[in-house]
Amino acid sequence: MTARLLLVTLVLSSATPASAEAIRVSLEGRAVLGEKLPALLVHIEEPIAGFEVKLKRSDGESVEVKGGGNPGITRRIELAQPEGRFHYEGALTVRFPDAEAGEMPLSFDTELYGPLKVDVRREDVDVAARRLRFVLNRPAKRAELTVLMDTGKKAFEGEVPFKGEAAGTPLDLTWPAEEGRVMKISLRAFDTAEFYTGVDLFPWQVDIPHEEVNFASGRADIPAAERGKLDKSHALIAEALARYGRFASLRLYVIGHTDTVGAAAENQALSLRRAKSLAAYFRKKGLRVPVFYEGLGEAAPAVVTPDETAEAANRRAEYIIAVEDPVLQHAPRPARWRKL
Repeated sequence: MTARLLLVTLVLSSATPASAEAIRVSLEGRAVLGEKLPALLVHIEEPIAGFEVKLKRSDGESVEVKGGGNPGITRRIELAQPEGRFHYEGALTVRFPDAEAGEMPLSFDTELYGPLKVDVRREDVDVAARRLRFVLNRPAKRAELTVLMDTGKKAFEGEVPFKGEAAGTPLDLTWPAEEGRVMKISLRAFDTAEFYTGVDLFPWQVDIPHEEVNFASGRADIPAAERGKLDKSHALIAEALARYGRFASLRLYVIGHTDTVGAAAENQALSLRRAKSLAAYFRKKGLRVPVFYEGLGEAAPAVVTPDETAEAANRRAEYIIAVEDPVLQHAPRPARWRKL
């Protein structure tokens, strides 16, 4: 998270002329919890014997600091406060070498923020409808959105204003139609204090069409006669990686499935071994991207059948290229991806 630095020179119209010439005061009034604190900056312009700051915070706490220094020195007085917005009232007293003193009244506000968080769920990214929904944990001021297509063109790049919607309010962004596939969505969201946070989304995956490998019954080793099918699949995978790899770091995911013949637990284990064999074949062919595999057994059939039904369409694999873990259609549980 980042904040734009707020540095405000305090207006001290009632300060004595001597103190106003000798010292200038400015304020860093906004800060992020865990990064730094709001601070009063005392800039020493002329020779002084010292200064003293006395402040009363709006919750009743007191601040008293003494300091000094030569002309050209800036003293930073950090204001240790809880998270939130506070008002300070008080004065800065300047002592001069000739023992005279001058006083500057001080009145200012500070804000200390916890981390700004943006929440975007998978289901809130609707590429077909060209809509993104997100939630901020503080009132929203605006968002900056960039939508990059696989053609290299941007469907949208610009700023969208909000009206200080309360924390937790669902906020919608849309973009116009553009030729190609959405590859990357970059979101930067700002709260009403101009703090911002961002996220990059890659809401796409490429399913590689292929011929299915015919394994021997109960086996996971790849028959020699079937390797030509995998060589063709490897070429298609490599082509897709070359096309889309310039947009992000890609991964290959391999998922194995079986029909309903046999015990479900045995089918799940068999599909996992077969997926690993397929993934290992692609690795040996020279793929350098991370490769993950999973087996779903008979739990996510392409064709729904009764138990103990030999259905060729269900004895299959999926080859998916994605940046993040892909969404599996009709899967009964989240995939437990193993890295090869």
